[in-house]
Amino acid sequence: MNEQELWRLMRRVRDGKMSRRAFVRRMAAVGLTAPMATQLLAFAGVSPASAQSVPEYKPTRRGGGQVKIIYWQGATLLNPHFAVGTKDQDGSRLFYEPLAGWAADGTLVPILAAEIPSIENRGLAEDGRSVTWKLRRDVKWHDGEPFSADDVVFNWEYARDPGTAAVSIGSYRDINVVKVDDFTVRVEFQKPTPFWADAFVASRGMIIPKHKFKDYVGANSRDAPTNLRPVGTAAYRFAEFQPGDLVKGEANPNYYLPNRPFFDSVEVKGGGDAVSAARAVLQTGEFDYAWNLQVEDEILKRLEAAGRGRVNIVEGGNIEFIQLNQTDPWTEVDGERSSIKTTHPSLSDPAVRKALSLLVDKKSIQDFIYGRGGPATANFLNNPPRFRSPNMTWEFNIAKANEILDQAGWARGPDGIRAKGGVKLKYVFQTSINAPRQKTQQIIKQAAQRAGIDIEIKSVTASVFFSSDVANPDTYTKFYADIQMYTTTMTQADPQLFMNQYCSWEIASKENKWQGRNIVRWRNEEYDRTFRAAEGELDPVKRAALFIKLNDLIVGSNAIIPLVQRPLVSASLNALRAPLSAWDNTFWLLRDWYRET
Repeated sequence: MNEQELWRLMRRVRDGKMSRRAFVRRMAAVGLTAPMATQLLAFAGVSPASAQSVPEYKPTRRGGGQVKIIYWQGATLLNPHFAVGTKDQDGSRLFYEPLAGWAADGTLVPILAAEIPSIENRGLAEDGRSVTWKLRRDVKWHDGEPFSADDVVFNWEYARDPGTAAVSIGSYRDINVVKVDDFTVRVEFQKPTPFWADAFVASRGMIIPKHKFKDYVGANSRDAPTNLRPVGTAAYRFAEFQPGDLVKGEANPNYYLPNRPFFDSVEVKGGGDAVSAARAVLQTGEFDYAWNLQVEDEILKRLEAAGRGRVNIVEGGNIEFIQLNQTDPWTEVDGERSSIKTTHPSLSDPAVRKALSLLVDKKSIQDFIYGRGGPATANFLNNPPRFRSPNMTWEFNIAKANEILDQAGWARGPDGIRAKGGVKLKYVFQTSINAPRQKTQQIIKQAAQRAGIDIEIKSVTASVFFSSDVANPDTYTKFYADIQMYTTTMTQADPQLFMNQYCSWEIASKENKWQGRNIVRWRNEEYDRTFRAAEGELDPVKRAALFIKLNDLIVGSNAIIPLVQRPLVSASLNALRAPLSAWDNTFWLLRDWYRET
């Protein structure tokens, strides 16, 4: 399908001459999923059909008792602007809401917004330079204070202040937000912006109250008492928090939607491991829901056979991958290791990175570890399919890795370890404690030994590895190791935010309290230029090509090594009804969770 034909079809939908469903089917025929088709329609000014994307909420009353959820990584803070990991984003989402969230099919669903902006309702400017949000008028904060446009504008001011060191700064730094009236805000862009649903949307868009945080903007942002005792607008209000262990909420009696929430209280228990979490739902029924089951598929199938619950597999854009540090983690500069002022003594060599990429047996990792929960991939950006590059390939070839290292002058020493210029190919490879990850480490370590590379395996407790504590030396954001592995999440049905994590201005550092998203510390001027072009490209076909190029630049550099795609894998009791989305947080629509009787 060429560009002109695509635009012709989108105009037919906009003019009412073709149904949305027929358009989605037509797009599927050429390899585009429903989320991408929906986004194309949004670009063309077609109002979203969000009501069709959310399962029907059936309860006619409250009083459903307690829902118990197990997270084997417990939340460590409850401020969404500081949530560097999924566990803290989800912990915050219990109590805070954005203007809109992403449904499983990629459509936007209004939450604190009264409606989703479109060209038809004059919310989207035709020149792509602004979006106007109308807010619900019936929302109150948990302490009874009214929610208004002042809170939305404050979140922009709070997040964009470099002194605040918010992980969300990238979504707010380059925009201007104007209060139109008490229940209307306008987001203004510096240039035509095709992806306008970033600020105030989904995991990056949870709104915190101005009256609780106005005295904690900038350097003293971490001192706010409400960082640990949230006051939000969500269906559940704060009851108890034990960092790394337990979060509890109780039903908000003044929630703005009828018959919600169904449950009287929600408990999210942290700790343990993914296998025990799966057993706690599928085998014992002690919990209603288990999050992020990074568990060997063979084990999940055995547990599921008991018939108590089901494994949920929701397709999205998450990826398990390896990072090769581009800076030196063993040299300290101005009180900071892995400083951008240093260069890694061996991983800066393209030949070494290429060799390492050839030593990863992705087929074995897929077949013997992840199964349904992890198809092997050559790409970092895998979904929606329109953005998936056809250019990247992968292979497992130890002989070829040896040949590359020989040609690059990395010779084996008496101990069998390769070296050049006094630098040995010896690495510390870290990840979180998790059986599939430790098995993956072992597969790579064994192959590396056959190529003259020595790997020391380091496993860090998940609550430590993914901690938001800036004083913790073992966080993945500090990256005080040579190699590390984890899953990065794609919390939007659009790749813009996902791909900004390799922009030079996103480098994690002491200066930004390690809140920058470029953790591998990779720098490439062509990547930066291409990303800036993609930000302003309104043509969806050209924009997709730019994101494919971004994928090819970072994957082709071998500074990262994609392993397997990570659909959202969770478990729930048979009676639990929980709308899940791989494009947003697990609790994106917690208000609609209920138990069938």
